[in-house]
Amino acid sequence: MKKSDLLKETIEHIDIKAIDSTQIINAMRKMSFTSRDTANATDIYMKMLGDKESTNILTLAGSTSAAGCMQVYVDMVRNKMIDVIVSTGASIIDMDFFEAIGFKHYKGRTDIPDTTLRNLYVDRIYDTFIDEEQLQNCDNTIQFIADSLEKRPYSSREFLLEMGKWLVKNSVKKDSLIQTAYECGVPIFCPAFTDSSAGFGLVKHQWANPDKHLSIDSVKDFMELTMIKMHAPTTGLMMIGGGVPKNFTQDTVVCAEVLGHEVPMHKYAVQITVADVRDGACSSSTLKEACSWGKVSIADEQMVYAEATTVIPLIASYAYHSKVWEKREYKNWTKLFEK
Repeated sequence: MKKSDLLKETIEHIDIKAIDSTQIINAMRKMSFTSRDTANATDIYMKMLGDKESTNILTLAGSTSAAGCMQVYVDMVRNKMIDVIVSTGASIIDMDFFEAIGFKHYKGRTDIPDTTLRNLYVDRIYDTFIDEEQLQNCDNTIQFIADSLEKRPYSSREFLLEMGKWLVKNSVKKDSLIQTAYECGVPIFCPAFTDSSAGFGLVKHQWANPDKHLSIDSVKDFMELTMIKMHAPTTGLMMIGGGVPKNFTQDTVVCAEVLGHEVPMHKYAVQITVADVRDGACSSSTLKEACSWGKVSIADEQMVYAEATTVIPLIASYAYHSKVWEKREYKNWTKLFEK
C-alpha cells in the first residue's frame, strides 16, 4: 500500500447555500427525541439572529472542520450570523489554516492498521486522513509568520489577525475561516492555541530565538474576550462540542463580575455534543448547570445530544435561507482592540 492509495478522495465541505433544510427542520418540530431538540435549537439560534443587539459567539471543539463543516462556519461568518469565534487550536490551524495554504483532508477508513498509517506518515482523524508531511509544512509556515512579527507576547486573537493578513496575500484557498474572519472583523480566540500545529511552529520559533521571541498570552485572551462581553448588550452562544472553548466563553460572565462589572448572563445558548452528563462533565457542564455558576440564562437554552456534522449544517442552512441575517450588521469587534 502506498500513501497515494490512501490520499485520493478529498473531503468536500457541505454548502448550506445550495441546500435548504427549512422543510426538514419544520418537520422535526412535530417529532420527538433529538429531532425536536434540533428544531428547538434552530429556533433559539433564530432568536439570536433576530436580536440585533446580540453578539453571537461560535465555539468550536472537535474535528467537524476536517469532516466537512468548514464552509458552514465560513458562511456563518460571511453572512453576519457569527460575531466572535472561540476555538481549539486544531480546528483553526490543523484544519482551516492547513487547507488555506493548499492542502486537503481525505476520506479514510477505520479498518487500516494505524501502524501502517504511521509508516506512511498518514494521520487519522477517525475516518478522515491527513498527510503528516503537509502538516509539518503547516508547522513551518506558522514559524515563518512568527519570525516575521515583532517579538513580544500576543493574544491568540492578535496572532490570528496577523495570520489573516498574511493569508490575504498568500492563501491558496481564498475562503478560509481565518481569512474570512479577518475580512469581516470577527475576532478568533484559541485559548489553548499551542495544542495544535501552531504549537510546533511556535516552539520552533522560540527554539531559534531563545533570547527574544513571540509568545502567546492566554491571560490576555481571557481579558480580551471578557472585554467583548462587557461591551456587548446581549450575547448568544452556538457551541459545537464543549471543552476549553465552551468553558472559556461562559466564564467571561464571572470574569467581568470579578473585575467589578455586572453583566447579564449569556442570554441564548445551544450546545451540540455527544458527551455524557453522568461523569459531572458533559464537556464542561450542561447549560442548565452553567446557570448555577451565573454563566448562562436558562430561558433560551438547548442541549442537542448528537454528532455535530449531522446537526450544524441543518441549523445553519435553515438560518441562512430564512434571510434574517440580511437585517444584521457586522459587529466588527476587532475594532475594540485597535490602538
